[in-house]
Amino acid sequence: MAPPNTGLAVGLNKGHIVTKKELAPRPSDRKGFWMCISHALLAWIIVEVKSDLACLIAFLIQKTSKRIHFVRSLIREVAGFAPYEKRITELLKVGKDKRALKVAKRKLGTHKRAKKKREEMSSVLRKMRATGGAEKKK
Repeated sequence: MAPPNTGLAVGLNKGHIVTKKELAPRPSDRKGFWMCISHALLAWIIVEVKSDLACLIAFLIQKTSKRIHFVRSLIREVAGFAPYEKRITELLKVGKDKRALKVAKRKLGTHKRAKKKREEMSSVLRKMRATGGAEKKK
């Protein structure tokens, strides 16, 4: 962190003296890698090192709440899939995983997001097959 300004016009710490405004924490501050690291350090301080790691891992994994999960699933049910998502599922049906990844990467921008979307679409496809297979047997 930078040292405080001295109010002088010259020197290493030159500049007007200001008081830093305290901002309320943003919701996005709760998520992500650095917050997990700080929580992990806090958990290691509070909990003894010898304790069960499962509680620490559960603490680090930040899942969406039940309400958010419900709302997202409801929106997905009403709105359906985007055209590029339908194309990805069609490619996955015929076994073109690499092409599906390329389509997703082109639409989403990053390799990581594309892999996540491909996994999401393949899980949707798996669920459709599981429910479809159960209906055919009846």
